Amino acid sequence: MNVYDFDGTIFPTDCTIGFFLWCMRRRPGMWITFFPKVIKNLILRKTGRLPEYLMQREFFAFLTLIDDFDEQIERYWDKNYNKIAPWYLAQKKPDDLIISASPACIIGPVANRLGVDYIATEYDREYGVFTNNFMYAKEKAKYIFDHGFPVIDNFYSDSLSDTPIALCAEKAHLVSNKARTVTDWPDLDAETMRKVKEKIDTGWDIHLED
Repeated sequence: MNVYDFDGTIFPTDCTIGFFLWCMRRRPGMWITFFPKVIKNLILRKTGRLPEYLMQREFFAFLTLIDDFDEQIERYWDKNYNKIAPWYLAQKKPDDLIISASPACIIGPVANRLGVDYIATEYDREYGVFTNNFMYAKEKAKYIFDHGFPVIDNFYSDSLSDTPIALCAEKAHLVSNKARTVTDWPDLDAETMRKVKEKIDTGWDIHLED
């Protein structure tokens, strides 16, 4: 089984941010009613006063405002499906697994189009809450172990914060250059591992160039 992160790995950008901007363009009032809250939370996050999972939960709240969500998410993927990385499409297999911190309601429709299974952050669009753990870093590896998945032959991600699940795979690959370049997962020295652990513990993504 091959396992893939999604954003920045087989899709060049963050699909949740992309869908957020898609919705903002169609509901200009959100620039006034919702966007200032996003900026405030980003500042709180940058200054260490808001944990990552809570900032993400607050950001995902824009999904509660989209009354025609099912229509809009399909239209979003109609427009953006062709951005899926060609290298991935060339090697895609039916037993592939996508595992992503993005909301399942956004990842699900594109995974269905690809014909593969997925695990993502379950977010209740009615109540604005997570209904499982935020699927980030160690939570990905924990989910794999807890649910008894078969051996991971290959794992692909753009972020070193996915090192916990990369260590579970027979072979891991690092994706960069907006989902265009695939290399072997680097051998991490002690200092880099320290930085990775620190970033994971504080909820920040980390890339090799950081």
